Amino acid sequence: MLEPGSLPLLAARSELILGGQKSGKSRRAEMLARGWLAGAAGRHAVLIATARSSDEEMGARIERHRRDRARRVPAMATIEEPLELAAAVGRHTGPEVLLVVDCLTLWLTNLLWADHGDAASAPVALADAAAASAALLEAIRASAGPIVLVSNEIGLGVIPMGREVRAFVDALGQLNQQVARACQRVTLMAAGLPLGLKDVA
Repeated sequence: MLEPGSLPLLAARSELILGGQKSGKSRRAEMLARGWLAGAAGRHAVLIATARSSDEEMGARIERHRRDRARRVPAMATIEEPLELAAAVGRHTGPEVLLVVDCLTLWLTNLLWADHGDAASAPVALADAAAASAALLEAIRASAGPIVLVSNEIGLGVIPMGREVRAFVDALGQLNQQVARACQRVTLMAAGLPLGLKDVA
């Protein structure tokens, strides 16, 4: 296994980047995009952002991320797709295009709570999310170019008290496992340092 901090910044065909809040997940994805763009003429990078502006604070956070990305990776285009992620991957993939999906955690949140406001509809929401996840896994495997996916690792703390929160932690953990199996490389970020969990040449 590679030592922490020694992972290459060359894009794999597919990479899942996991970590907690402010662990360096998005920064690693941006660095991979920068390296990809600098590697050869005619290359492109597209960020598929899944965040939704649900309140004033979230809107300000999204705008701050937009400005920061534009400063760090000015050549990377950004599209916003909170729900139809598999379709967005299919539309924008290409041999000379690196896709960055940031992030799966917010995407799953959108799927589970977009139109399901009460606990009674939770089984329906989970079924919808499972179908959407299966479509995403197929899109990852069929991607014509490299793809980098960012997701939170939220299962390391105490077991949440609320039933809905426990269900979400379980669902995200299952999604992360499925995406990890589908990806060539899996990286865990902690304190800005990458730890290689999987790297299949």
